[in-house]
Amino acid sequence: MTHLETKDETMPEYEEKRQFARSQMDCRLRYRLAGSGAYTEGACVNISGSDILFRGSLPLEAGRAAELRLASENKITPPLIVYIEVVRCEQSEDGDFRIAGRVNGIRSE
Repeated sequence: MTHLETKDETMPEYEEKRQFARSQMDCRLRYRLAGSGAYTEGACVNISGSDILFRGSLPLEAGRAAELRLASENKITPPLIVYIEVVRCEQSEDGDFRIAGRVNGIRSE
């Protein structure tokens, strides 16, 4: 088979299971475990109405509650405080951690 030929395979049907659309987002954030004082700098990767994925230099343990402060680049949108339950935390090849969380609440600062 040459590189131009393909196998006669069909992709299985895919059904979207997410309740909310996921939006790619590249904004700065600060995060910490709920109730702790120190924040760590990070960056949002994507967000939906129920989940968030961000990266940062310090890991968070799955099952723990955390607080995120998302800063907008424009002056019109106020910073948001997002309360999450950490679902997973994986170290990436560059040494940062990719942290996924279930959104439990959002409010403006």
